[in-house]
Amino acid sequence: MDTIEFKTEINATPEKVWDVLFGVDTYPKWTSVFAEGSTVETDWKKGSRAIFSDGKGDGMVARIEENIPNKYMSIKHLGEIKDGKEDLKDWENALENYTLEEKDGKTTLKIDMGIIDDWRDYFEKTWPKALDKVKELAEDSEKFHVET
Repeated sequence: MDTIEFKTEINATPEKVWDVLFGVDTYPKWTSVFAEGSTVETDWKKGSRAIFSDGKGDGMVARIEENIPNKYMSIKHLGEIKDGKEDLKDWENALENYTLEEKDGKTTLKIDMGIIDDWRDYFEKTWPKALDKVKELAEDSEKFHVET
């Protein structure tokens, strides 16, 4: 399994970017790029199970490998869901990692993930669009932040 990587710089704090990536309201917005109606069922805690769904009975089963708030999230993909049924696989390095680094008030978001050749083209086309959506959501919401 190979690894692919994507990066973007976002004019927002790591906390804001993190909230967009893993927030209840914002997660479905940016992941709609991958599948309209995307949802996730998890508490995002290390060791927790995660079910990523396309809203039509298909998706992925995963486990949260690491969660360091506002810095790093690692998700290990364990299998697929087809027609509502789990099909676990032996994908050794099927990790999807989110790394956030702050510099000069901006956040660099890096995604790296294990990939098989069958999915390479899809993710190379889709991840940049997803990162654009994360950037848009994080930067737009900064404009509406009100100090209390």
